[in-house]
Amino acid sequence: MSVLLQRLKWIINGFNKSASVSPKRLDGPDEKPLPHLSFAQPQKQQPLKPNSLKPNCETYKRPMLEAVHEISIYIHRFHNLDLFQQGWYQLKITMRWEDGDSSSLGTPARVVQYEAPDLGSDDMYGVWRIDDADHSFSTQPFRIRYARQDILLAMMVSFNLSLSKYEGPSTSAVILKFELLYTPVLQNRYDVQTSLDTCPAAVHEFRLPPKALLGLHAYCPVHFDAFHAVLVDTSVHASLLKSGVYTSSLKVPSDPRATEDDAVGEHDKSKQVMLVKALSSARDILVEELQRLSRAINQPIDVQDITSDELFGFTPRSDQDIADAEVPGQVSRNPDNVFEKQKGEVDFQNDGFLHSLSEDKLLKSFDLIGKQVIYLWNIFLNFHRANIKKILEFLCNQWALDRKAEWSIWMVYTKVEMPHQYISSVVDDSSNRGSRGRALSLRKLSVDPAQAAATRAELHRRSIAQMRINNRSIQDLQIFGDPSRIPIVIVERVVNAPVRSTSGNSYFSQVEKKDTNSSIDGLGADPSNKLSGASTRQNGRVLKIVVFVHGFQGHHLDLRLVRNQWLLIDPKVEVLMSEVNEEKTSGDFREMGQRLAQEVVSFVKKKMDKVSRSGNLRTIKLSFVGHSIGNIILRTALTESIMEPYLRYLHTYLSVSGPHLGYLYSSNSLFNGGLWLLKKLRGTQCIHQLTFTDDPDLQNTFLYKLCKEKTLENFKNIMLLSSPQDGYVPYHSARIEMCPASSGDYSKKGKLFLEMLNDCLDQIRAPSAEHRVFMRCDVNFDTSLQGRNLNTIIGRAAHIEFLESDIFAKFIMWSFPDLFH
Repeated sequence: MSVLLQRLKWIINGFNKSASVSPKRLDGPDEKPLPHLSFAQPQKQQPLKPNSLKPNCETYKRPMLEAVHEISIYIHRFHNLDLFQQGWYQLKITMRWEDGDSSSLGTPARVVQYEAPDLGSDDMYGVWRIDDADHSFSTQPFRIRYARQDILLAMMVSFNLSLSKYEGPSTSAVILKFELLYTPVLQNRYDVQTSLDTCPAAVHEFRLPPKALLGLHAYCPVHFDAFHAVLVDTSVHASLLKSGVYTSSLKVPSDPRATEDDAVGEHDKSKQVMLVKALSSARDILVEELQRLSRAINQPIDVQDITSDELFGFTPRSDQDIADAEVPGQVSRNPDNVFEKQKGEVDFQNDGFLHSLSEDKLLKSFDLIGKQVIYLWNIFLNFHRANIKKILEFLCNQWALDRKAEWSIWMVYTKVEMPHQYISSVVDDSSNRGSRGRALSLRKLSVDPAQAAATRAELHRRSIAQMRINNRSIQDLQIFGDPSRIPIVIVERVVNAPVRSTSGNSYFSQVEKKDTNSSIDGLGADPSNKLSGASTRQNGRVLKIVVFVHGFQGHHLDLRLVRNQWLLIDPKVEVLMSEVNEEKTSGDFREMGQRLAQEVVSFVKKKMDKVSRSGNLRTIKLSFVGHSIGNIILRTALTESIMEPYLRYLHTYLSVSGPHLGYLYSSNSLFNGGLWLLKKLRGTQCIHQLTFTDDPDLQNTFLYKLCKEKTLENFKNIMLLSSPQDGYVPYHSARIEMCPASSGDYSKKGKLFLEMLNDCLDQIRAPSAEHRVFMRCDVNFDTSLQGRNLNTIIGRAAHIEFLESDIFAKFIMWSFPDLFH
């Protein structure tokens, strides 16, 4: 008899003794004890209203479905790109729900060592460990001694993230956190672990969107930051697995007409239906990914019958069995077969079908699919371990292919033709009077190109702030953490125009074809040759060299971030960070160019000799990267006679904010004042040359003559990086294009500028490279956090940002990897 009826009986029988009754607590997790009742006097009985009494209640045990996300992190190697300090390093990994608190951490569940590390080596100490306090996993400490050092780790750690708090498929993302721990070399090695646990030297976080948690197999490079430039080769593998089934108590009416479905409730059943659908999706994704990996690495794996119900003993033999089971591979009772797939399998993605199942059938379906997913997951883990190098290589290549599409959010692509209005080489007064059409073509530009580019980038930045990015790819929070703060890159692909022929003294009419059979220092034929019959030469190595040249008062490591991205794209490239002009950039460009040319030739010969001793040298690809006046220095070096034998091997030229046309038209009055002081007070020769004050006759100035030289003609790829926010280098000068101030200037200065412009563009149009790639890239940085200060006012902030940020280089270089191979 229920407590409520017992109380009613006491009242009806006139129970009038003073007493305090503590009713017995109902058996339920959410029920509270009834308040104590005191009866000092007999209570006046009130007539009972219809329906005022609740029916009897009974406790019902219902099964609840439970699943867990297993996210496995494979750590292949730690590659030191550019760590500034030697010492002991360690990787620490944690995982958490994005919308959870500190208690919603992923738990390390399993660690598999693929290859045993050399624990006896001086570069390794201790073993990996799991910390139960913060649910973290840490690799063994390893010692970094030199640049380009590799530490093989070859281990996989799996984290489990429970869905119990969500009672269904999660709508939250997962944050994957890598920490780089550091301690210097200690006299007592036993103190290494204690010192490493103090605080991280750098952190790199990734976001796994909810869609990715159902199934993911992706490469995930960890780079940390500009001061801790490393490459940790990792891959992430995720799936949804069945965790178990537990029972939950629920009170239901004792009405015989009540059913189990009333106990479960429509809301709770909807969550369970979604969980079954999610588990089914995880199974299908896992099958698809296994087949994709199998085809990619050409290793067979049989998953054709893995999802069949017979594999787990679900082979019904009667119509009643079929009706009870409702599992894949069997015929549904639905007369129209609307819930069946083409292959006869039940469609577990159909809401109507899943809601029509009873609780018992839903449980059986969950159990069946759960066993299938676990079986497939174990197959993947074994397959991954047996083919780890091939799988990692495939995932890495796939990652590189996908970046261009992902990073197109911040990149705007346009295509323009080489302008025809610059075709005439000489514009004098008579030609202006006699040819109105040509004079009109040189009329003053109505729109400032720098302002137009800045406005276009700002509009694009605003549109990014309104985007909702939710895909299945891993999101690097260094980029996706605040998408509106990332640089906007406007890529302008310039289509080649016909070589101008209106000028009678065009040097193209006098160009002599070079002997394709000539060689340099015993290097064999020109790389453009097909080398027919030279099978040994065809199998030889291509020596790839990149020379980085710093700018005014710069350091040889100024371009290290761009260098690091180049090394990530092509780890076999040989790098020269030019040092010969450090603390010597105030002198004559001719002297700086001579020193650079000697440094380059010496470096190239040394690398050629090394390759020749180890094997055949097929050809050379010589590329240059310059920042600011470093571009003028390297172009001057290309005019030196000792560089002539190597000009045919020029490959890619990356100009980072280079003043190719000087400061003849500079609109930054503050910066111009600084240049005037440098010339007057310090007599800086290179500043005189940049401002065309090194000779009274403009046609005898250094930059005018440099533009006549064939410094750009032999490059296969030319990329000019500029920024409308850069006040140190005129926008038009960095882009080698017409500027508003010069477009309507018919004075001698205007004529000279137009001639210099045409000379540079003619080299880019040169027929010696019919398939030359020529691009201009506008980089628009977010400088809002810097506020309004002297650096932003004079334009120095953007000029230096090219050296302090590598995101723009990452976007450009990974979007056009062929230019940097």
